[in-house]
Amino acid sequence: MDLFEAPADLPPRSAWMRDCSGCGACCAAPDIAALAKPLGVPCRHLQADCRCAVYASRPQPCRNYRPDWVCGEVAPLPDLEARIRRFLQIYGLEAETTPV
Repeated sequence: MDLFEAPADLPPRSAWMRDCSGCGACCAAPDIAALAKPLGVPCRHLQADCRCAVYASRPQPCRNYRPDWVCGEVAPLPDLEARIRRFLQIYGLEAETTPV
């Protein structure tokens, strides 16, 4: 299974991104229970440059994350807010977020 191939029910997505771009979306869009991080809210450890302040000691869910086709879709967007919005849109989760 190629993690960079979009699901059959979605149009083809950018396949250019196969490595982490450091865009910060994975640290901001999904909920991360191990960090008590809610959906759509940047992790408290995410720095302004979209790097993790606790990378060496990050929790297991963060260590297990691997880039996939969504990264190619969100990484080129101009800022973290746009990346979060698109990530949530891809998964149909926009309505589940609580404004901060």
